[in-house]
Amino acid sequence: MYSSNLKGFILAVVSSAFIGSSFIIKKKGLRRAGVNGPRASVGGYGYLLEPLWWIGMITMVVGEIANFVAYIYAPAGLVTPLGALSIIVSAVLAHFLLKEKLQKMGMLGCLLCIVGSTVIVLHSPKERSLSSVEEIWELAIQPAFLLYTASVVAVTLVLILYCSPRYGQTNILIYIGICSMIGSLTVMSVKAIGIAIKLTLEGTNQLKYFQTWIFGMVAVTCIITQLNYLNMALDTFNTAIVSPIYYAMFTSFTIFASAIMFKDYSGQSVTSIASELCGFITVLSGTAILHSTREPDPPLITDLYTPLSPKVSWYIQSNGEWKQKDEDGSTPNFITILRPDYFK
Repeated sequence: MYSSNLKGFILAVVSSAFIGSSFIIKKKGLRRAGVNGPRASVGGYGYLLEPLWWIGMITMVVGEIANFVAYIYAPAGLVTPLGALSIIVSAVLAHFLLKEKLQKMGMLGCLLCIVGSTVIVLHSPKERSLSSVEEIWELAIQPAFLLYTASVVAVTLVLILYCSPRYGQTNILIYIGICSMIGSLTVMSVKAIGIAIKLTLEGTNQLKYFQTWIFGMVAVTCIITQLNYLNMALDTFNTAIVSPIYYAMFTSFTIFASAIMFKDYSGQSVTSIASELCGFITVLSGTAILHSTREPDPPLITDLYTPLSPKVSWYIQSNGEWKQKDEDGSTPNFITILRPDYFK
């Protein structure tokens, strides 16, 4: 059982390295695409024609595949918190490639993430043995998990339909909240699909069950939604802010969802649960330090005609002359006279 957790741990580390790199590559691709057309943050899709963005997507896909396999061998309570390692990769690469400075306190934040992840790994719950996708389906239709799913869908719709158009450009929690809550459902579906594929390869065909295809459709829908709003968050806010907040919210919702659906912590000692909680809090502290020590991106200028300071205005004197006036109310010592034939 613990050897299975070790496989999940190794795959989760590899996944974090690729996913952390993908944030930076995609960010550079989004910047290039924003030069030639509408940015993703305002609904533009020019990044789909940018090769660098696709390289970042391929890197993320490789990381997600490794993450996908990791969920087959280890519980979400182990795999998901190890995503903190992707924050370290992202922060270090952003320092060198995006010129987003990583300060000394930021380095401390990285160290806390590593320490917290180590504690989580040492006290992670054992993976529950499941023999069929039908058994997973029974876990998914528990009243408690159905209530959680309904709550996530309802809150997400409010964020997408009401909050996103109004506050998405100024409040990072809108986009990241959508990604995180939907992401928790993605993980549950992906874990179900992974177990189904594993059982099928071992000789017990799970593709004949309709539940497998339902989990597949849910996963695809959730992944597309996640990618769309994650792109909007990356293009609107600083990568060093997006990564840790996304990690903290995504991990919290995923652990909560997994605890409800798969009962990961059932039978675990109080000491182990408390130790893992301390490890998770340590990781959150590290992400908070990374967040607080990084400089945010300058705000986007949406009005191309915003006047520069000092503001200059003109007024017409009684003799027909146009006279320039500064913002502070003072009048310069020169007068510009426009003749009628000037506009001919």
